[in-house]
This record gives sequence, C-alpha cells and structure tokens, in this order.
Amino acid sequence: MTILHFFVEVILVGLGFVGGFFYRKYVVDSHQQSLEALGKKILDEARKEAETIKKEAKLQAKDQLLQMKMDFEKETQDRRHELNQLERRILQKEEHLEKKGASLDERDTELIKKHKMVAKQEEDLKVQADRYQQLVAEQNARLEHLAGMSAIEAKEHLLRTMEREVRGDAARMVKRVETEAREHADRKAREIISLAIKRYASDYVAEQTVSVVALPNEEMKGRIIGREGRNIRALEAATGVDIIIDDTPEAVILSAFNPVRREIARRSLDRLISDGRIHPGRIEEIVEKVTQELEVNIREAGEEAAFDAGVHGLHPELIKLLGKLKFRTSYAQNVLQHSVEVCYLCGIMSAELGLNVKHAKRAGLLHDIGKAVDQEAEGVHALIGADLAKRYGESPKVVHAVAAHHEDIPPENIMAVLVQAADTLSGARPGARREMLETYVKRLEDLEKVALSFGGISKSYAIQAGREIRLIVESEKVNDEEAVLLSREVAKKIEQDLTYPGQIKVTVIRETRSVEYAR
Repeated sequence: MTILHFFVEVILVGLGFVGGFFYRKYVVDSHQQSLEALGKKILDEARKEAETIKKEAKLQAKDQLLQMKMDFEKETQDRRHELNQLERRILQKEEHLEKKGASLDERDTELIKKHKMVAKQEEDLKVQADRYQQLVAEQNARLEHLAGMSAIEAKEHLLRTMEREVRGDAARMVKRVETEAREHADRKAREIISLAIKRYASDYVAEQTVSVVALPNEEMKGRIIGREGRNIRALEAATGVDIIIDDTPEAVILSAFNPVRREIARRSLDRLISDGRIHPGRIEEIVEKVTQELEVNIREAGEEAAFDAGVHGLHPELIKLLGKLKFRTSYAQNVLQHSVEVCYLCGIMSAELGLNVKHAKRAGLLHDIGKAVDQEAEGVHALIGADLAKRYGESPKVVHAVAAHHEDIPPENIMAVLVQAADTLSGARPGARREMLETYVKRLEDLEKVALSFGGISKSYAIQAGREIRLIVESEKVNDEEAVLLSREVAKKIEQDLTYPGQIKVTVIRETRSVEYAR
C-alpha cells in the first residue's frame, strides 16, 4: 500500500512536471511572438522616421547650397565692382602722372634755359664788379692824393673824431645827471649829516696804546731780567710779548702785535714792580691772575658799550669781542669808542630817514667787530666781522652792512650805506685819528703819483691832509667834457690802488690863459 502510494505520487509529480514544462513553453512562445511583433512595429516606425529626417535634411542642404550660391554670386559681383573702380583710379593716376611728367620735362627745359641765363648774368656781374673795384681803387687813390693820407689813416682819424664826440656827449650826460642828482640829494644829505653831528658831540681826543712801562729806578731793570735772564724769559713766555730793555732811562718797552697780550704784560709788570717779588713762580701767578681780571674787564667793557649804545640781546661772545676792541686802536683812535660813535650816528641818521633805528644802531656797533680777531684770522676785518655776526645769530641786514662798510662787497641796501657814512664821519672828524709823519707823507706821495699817471695832467696837489687832491690839466689836451670823465677815472684809480680812511675829493681844474705885453 505504501509502495503503491509512493509510485502514484511519483507519477503525479512527473505528470505535474511535464504539464508545467509544456505550460511554460507555451507562455514563452506566446511572449516571444508578442515581442517580435512589437520589434517589427518599432522598426517600421523608425524606418519611416528616418526617411522623413532624410527628406528634411536633403531639403535643408538644398536651401543652404542655394543660399551659399547666392552669397558667392553677390560677393563676386561686389569684388568685381571694386576691381573695376580700382582699375579706373589706376588709369586716372597713370594719366595724371603722364601729364605731370610732361610738365616736369617742360620745367627742366625752362630751368636749363634759366641756368644758362644766370651763368651769363654772373659773368656780366663779375665783369662789372671788377670794373667797380677798379673804379673804387682809382677813386680811393685820387682821394688819398687829395687828402694827403692813406685809407687806414683816414679811418683812424674818423674813429678818433667819433670817439671824441662820443666821450664829449657822455661827459655832458654824466655832468647833467650828476647835477640833477646833486640838486635833489645834496641838501637833504647835508641836513641829515649836520643834524647827526650836532646831536652827537664826542671828545676830539685820539688815544694811543701804551707800550712803555715806567720803572722807579734803573736797578729794577736787573731784577726784571733776573739771574741769567730767567725772569724776563718767564715773563715773555707767560704773556707772549717781547720785552725790550735798552738804554732808555727808567722805562721798559713792550712789543706785541696782539693788544690784549700787551695789556696783560703791562698790568702784570706794573703789579710785579709794585710788589717787588719778581721770580718765575710769582710771574706765572701774577700773569694768570691779571689774565682772569682782564677777561672780566673785557666783558664788562663790552656790556657797558652795548648798554650805552642801547643795543640789547647781543650774544655773549659778541659782547666779549666788543670788550676786546677797547684795547684795539686804528690810526691811534680807540676802536670801541669809534664803534659806539658810529652806532649813535647810524641811529640818528636812520631816524631822520624813517628806517629801523634798532637795526641801524646794531649794525653800527658791530661794524668793526672783526678787528677784535683780525690778528688771528686771515682776510679783511669787514668780512671777518660779517662771519662772526652771522655765526652768533645776527640778522642778514646787519651781517651785510658789516661786510659792505668798506665796499669789500657792493652795498645792497640803505643800511649798509648809512654804516659807511657814519664810519667815515667818525674817522674823518678833526682830532679823531693821528698818523705817523712818515706814513702821512707816504700816503700823500702815493696819492699824487696815482693822479699823475693819467695823461693831460700837468700838476697835482694833495691838500686838506690828503682828503682832497686837485689836478691842473693842460687845456689844449683836455676839454671841459673830458675833465668830468678824468675826475671819475682818477677817483676809481685811487679806490683800486690806495688804502685810506674816509673819502678823497678829486677836483680837476682846467683854465685857458691869454697873455700879452703892452710896450
């Protein structure tokens, strides 16, 4: 029973397996047929669409080809038109060039003709020029024969005549301008200068630096010299001054270029003589003490001068240099007193002219400051003083006035001219300065010698202590106009060659005398 059932189940399973196989086959076949039909349908649709696209592409290609053909034809037509126009222009240019070439040929022909004509004219002109030169030479020879002088001599004579005329015109013009200027300026200048002199009255006393020390007796000379000259050597080494002991009775001479050192030596020697103890140690002690005291005195003298002049705010070094001027002289005139005097005169004249009084007084007080150190520095004292004033903070106007007061540089403002005038007034007033007789005579001789170096001057006289020189000229060689120029030229020569205080007046005198005797 069991086996039967087993076989039945096996058979049923086999039948089910076979039935499922055939069913699956049926389903697959039917699905395959449907897929084939769908694929055939899709292929047919794709084939139709492809044919449609192909037709459309053919149409578009035809349209594009047609359009390109039309564009090409249009472009070709435009290009052909441009070429035609270009061809016409070229033809026109060729015609123009042909015409121009023909014109140039004609012009060349004309130029050749003109060139031949010019060459012929040049030959004719050359012949005429030669003829003209010959005629001029003949005429010049005839003129030279008639005039009795050559062409060069005639030219020189003409030039000399013209030079005399020009110099005469120039002299007359200078004289006229000077006369007009004097008419307007002399009166005002005299008023201002006279007022300044009236308002400032100074003693007419000239100072002289003391260089001789009086001794109580002749024995003091031996004590000053010392054993084997120790004392005098120590004194000279300490002061830098040469001590001259000669046969002068009861006197010792001090010689030094620096006035401050000479003053130190004088004071030290006076103190040693009074004290009586003279030996090297004591000498060094006294010199050092006197030097310190003199520095204090110098500073006090500078402060006193600045206070008296009314000039404030000076640099301490400038005050010290001012004090040194107390021991400096110029033509025996004390330079510090001279500087204060110039300061007052500048202040008075600047007030009359409406200028800055403080600046003018400052420039006047400092104008000779360079003399305090001119033994130690190279150059003229005016430029040295200007450098010192600039270094210690003075204004440019003051610096320029100091530098220009002796015209080492040209004055550029009225303050510099005022300082010049005040310096001249202070140095030239009676009794202000003294000179050695030899120096005085030498200065007058040099002045007359410079004047006689000019032609046409017969005599020269230096008068008024060398403040004026009068020139007597030969009337047949120098006329009135040339006399004016001669005075100016002599004045310039004196300024260039000579050194002198103040100013020198040059007067040219020309006169014509006619003498006859009655018998």
